Amino acid sequence: MKKSLATITALVAALAMTGCAANESSKPESGGTSSQSGQSGSETTASALSGTFAGAGASAQEAAQASWIAAFQEKNPDVTINYSPVGSGDGRKQFIEGATVYAGSDSYLKDEELEGTFARCADGSKAIDLPVYISPIAVVFNVEGVDALNLDPDTLARIFKGEISNWNDPAIAALNSDATLPDSQITVVYRSDDSGTTKNFTDYLHATAPEAWPAEAEEAFPGDFAGADGAQGTSGVISSVTNGQGTIGYADASKIGDLNTVALKVGESFVKYSPEGAAAVVDASPMVDGRSEHDLAVKLDRATTAEGAYPLVLVSYLIVCESYADEKDAAFVKDYASFIASEEGQKVAAEGAGSAPISADTRTAIEAAIASIK
Repeated sequence: MKKSLATITALVAALAMTGCAANESSKPESGGTSSQSGQSGSETTASALSGTFAGAGASAQEAAQASWIAAFQEKNPDVTINYSPVGSGDGRKQFIEGATVYAGSDSYLKDEELEGTFARCADGSKAIDLPVYISPIAVVFNVEGVDALNLDPDTLARIFKGEISNWNDPAIAALNSDATLPDSQITVVYRSDDSGTTKNFTDYLHATAPEAWPAEAEEAFPGDFAGADGAQGTSGVISSVTNGQGTIGYADASKIGDLNTVALKVGESFVKYSPEGAAAVVDASPMVDGRSEHDLAVKLDRATTAEGAYPLVLVSYLIVCESYADEKDAAFVKDYASFIASEEGQKVAAEGAGSAPISADTRTAIEAAIASIK
């Protein structure tokens, strides 16, 4: 049976209650502990941590990482964190090779990646995926005279395959009777780099319009058709859509600025993106089968028809070792990951990046995973 985050949270709570009585007598009456012990929750106190630590990965996490780093370094003035938004694929590669102590990735580790070794991890240790950043993926467009656009999954898939190439195509017109659609070419803007955002977008197309988009999810977009324009990173997509005419693309919703966005058909309704709609889909989705106890990779239910749900969502992960070869790396990762998952850390990201705060169920599962890091 597939487990959801809510199921895992219930199991964690049960285990915690089992050990509660045994631990009660050893609890301090009050006072804080060093955050090197792996604090979690909504507060993070200053610690004796020091050193420079590197992370790399998803450009979708860039604004959130900047917010987390600024807040964490304020509490830990002897710590310097450098995050490079090189894309999910390159971020995982750098982490696997040992160039960084953690990765940010818009897709969880592949099975073949888990079968290899991780340079920073202790011998025999693997890595785990922690879903710390949730954001809708917005379909953005720039079409003269059009401020609002409804699309169903089939039409959207055919646009991004190049099968629908004109803005006044009957399929688009049928969904937008109130719009004055121009007789002009559609320019599809896609991520030219390997991207977890692309993987999430193509996963949505495959899950909701399998006949129009039969290909499985991929980090590399198949943009080999007339009217397709590749752009590097999230910022590149936003720039190309903004500065072009008749353009349409996809990007983390936190980065879209003033661009117009598509309302997607979910069930019988057209739904605009929202953080709440994105978070609801994550909580209702099952976990990926065959992973270790504390690997929280989520298999998103893209085909949901729940009211208000927005299934074109990006779950971005913090990828860390189950056990580190260097004790200093482990102490830093436990503290930093605890802050990111805390109520305070999620609020910082929501304010700085427009992300959807993780739910209490998700936080409980992540806190248990962080506590297990050695």
